[in-house]
Amino acid sequence: MVQALDEQQIKLVLNYDDAQRANYFLKEVVVNNEIWILKDEHGCVMLNTEDEDCVPVWPNKEFAQAWATDEWQECQAEAISLSKWFSHWSHGLADDELALVVFPSQNEQGLVFYPDELEQELKNKQKNQSAKGQR
Repeated sequence: MVQALDEQQIKLVLNYDDAQRANYFLKEVVVNNEIWILKDEHGCVMLNTEDEDCVPVWPNKEFAQAWATDEWQECQAEAISLSKWFSHWSHGLADDELALVVFPSQNEQGLVFYPDELEQELKNKQKNQSAKGQR
């Protein structure tokens, strides 16, 4: 069972910079075996950079749900298992020429990954975790 985050943990993590949030994202996703997105009746929420259309992804339900305000208040946080992510999402996002914003901050800052880059990072993290024999 995935442990809910408490207020103190949430505040601490929200103060991380982009790189720290990306590392936290990779660790949490591998431990919990799921990636969180925000969806509404039209599909997943998108963010746009100057160069890319991006799907924002989060490591935990609490962080995804915190984004469901204002224009996105109708959105729901949805978990996607890593196996489903690897089998469907990575290829689908790449085919649609979409990138990912990993764990964006409340002011929409975050590291941008291409789907194949994120998949490689997650698989490397999985290998490292199983090599250590720990969560």
